[in-house]
Amino acid sequence: MDYTKNTIAELKTFCKERKIKGISGKSKPELVAMLQPTNPLTQTSTVLELGELMNKVTLGECVNIMKSMPSNSIDMVCTDPPYFLDGLGDDWNKQSLDNKGSSSLVGNLPKGMKFDRNQSKKFNEFYAKVSQEVFRVLKPGGAFLSFSSPRLYHSMAWAIEEAGFEIRDMLGWIYTQSQVKAFSQDHIIEKDAGKTVEQKAQLKELCKDWKTPQLKPAIEPICFAVKPIEGRYIDNFQKYGVGLMNTSAETKVGEGYFPSNILVTEDVGQSLDKVFLVAKPTKIEKGSYNTHLSVKPVSLISHLIKLFTKEGATVLDPFMGSGTTAVACVQAKRSYIGFDINAEYIKITERRVKEINPTSP
Repeated sequence: MDYTKNTIAELKTFCKERKIKGISGKSKPELVAMLQPTNPLTQTSTVLELGELMNKVTLGECVNIMKSMPSNSIDMVCTDPPYFLDGLGDDWNKQSLDNKGSSSLVGNLPKGMKFDRNQSKKFNEFYAKVSQEVFRVLKPGGAFLSFSSPRLYHSMAWAIEEAGFEIRDMLGWIYTQSQVKAFSQDHIIEKDAGKTVEQKAQLKELCKDWKTPQLKPAIEPICFAVKPIEGRYIDNFQKYGVGLMNTSAETKVGEGYFPSNILVTEDVGQSLDKVFLVAKPTKIEKGSYNTHLSVKPVSLISHLIKLFTKEGATVLDPFMGSGTTAVACVQAKRSYIGFDINAEYIKITERRVKEINPTSP
């Protein structure tokens, strides 16, 4: 992780999490050096009590914190990792992405549309580390639900499976509100200094109905994986309380249909709505103060949580973002544990939770 993008206050918080002493009066470069993996002070075998992490979001890098958590202690993991296609990896920085602006260009491509053959490989390497720790902390039979970009789903699923999980299904969240990413060649043609004005006009006419091969996004895949059970399903469920799926009335979708691997959270047509629709989110659930780049509907996360956990279960979100998983857990009477490297997002989460649960700390 690139700690140079964090503030001194955030760096000190990271040091405290790793129980690194002697941070008082240290400069930012000194704190960054103290947090490097090669620093013997960061090598700790301390095991955190879940109570220290329960029902709050801890500032820090998720893999490092998970290494301090007890094994077989979490009922479910539900997360939306940072698979930003222009800032991929565990060193992504929100501020640098924000500074680009919504109309920015990466090379000659608009933000979010850059293709790089190494993206898939980098994401796989990044998520392999995450998946290994998720596998260890999950109880046998525990579900791991992870959102992804369609372009990177294969890399994510492979990393999850290689960590020891059983891939049970791919869920598809269908939506209609999205940006068309295919674009014309006019600006490329215009920049071609080797062509005359007339040649440019002719080429633009030839390509007027042809755009880059990018379909309008309307589905977000969710990898559904489980940690292998111990013995029979019933034995595992009695011992750990996970491993089976809740098919009661609270998880039925649409007009009382059995939950499927297609989910919608908005009206997309009567035939689809009656079979796949999850309860629609309220218009104010995100919050006008929420600056997160990609906020999921609470109803969607709540549905997934209810499918695979019982009331009182503990759900982990290693990339909590602006807190949708936390809000869904509070509403569904589950406990949550969250991590994020962005202090701004943590404050947003705390505010959102406070709005639905005024007694929360």
